[in-house]
Amino acid sequence: MESSLHDAQLALLVACLEWLWRDRTDFFIGANLTIYFSRDQLKKRDFRGPNFFLVTHTERKSRKSWVVWEEGGQYPDLIIELLSPAMARIDRSLKKALYQDRFRTLEYFWFSPDTLEFEGYRLVGQHHEAIAPNQAGWRWSEVLGLFLGVQDGQLRYFTQSGELVPTPTEVAVQAMAEAAEAEARSQRLAEQLRALGVEPDA
Repeated sequence: MESSLHDAQLALLVACLEWLWRDRTDFFIGANLTIYFSRDQLKKRDFRGPNFFLVTHTERKSRKSWVVWEEGGQYPDLIIELLSPAMARIDRSLKKALYQDRFRTLEYFWFSPDTLEFEGYRLVGQHHEAIAPNQAGWRWSEVLGLFLGVQDGQLRYFTQSGELVPTPTEVAVQAMAEAAEAEARSQRLAEQLRALGVEPDA
């Protein structure tokens, strides 16, 4: 990873989607894993390592790499590259052409954790066409059934109704806050009952 910002962004993309799809068994997420796609089935050539990729309609299991010829010829359905000064030009050109022409990847997004540049493309016919953002600047992903958008300097997932897809930590913090609020309400009710001469536990 180019920086700690890139590392945190990648971990966020993985954690949120794995939590949201925790009951599903039909997908694979690759994070900085190599994709081997040689027509001659040789691992010494024709390989790439996208920052984030998603393959649907496959078995959810651990893999050290994605070997196309060992996976029934499947390529990623969605790829997200995190732009960096060293690789941005390649991500916008050579990789974009590869994902369009060879991989036939349905959707390709890129995001810069440094500049917040965010673009998305969807395969229409033979070519990737730009995905227009909505008023919030989010772009709809048909593969995910979610929006991708920038919030607080990070690329996040949002539901169709506009709700943020949380991380497991955010879920836990929210649950603790709700429990604390419920306890506070209970205490206030008990005090009101005592003020009326009623013992709550009686």
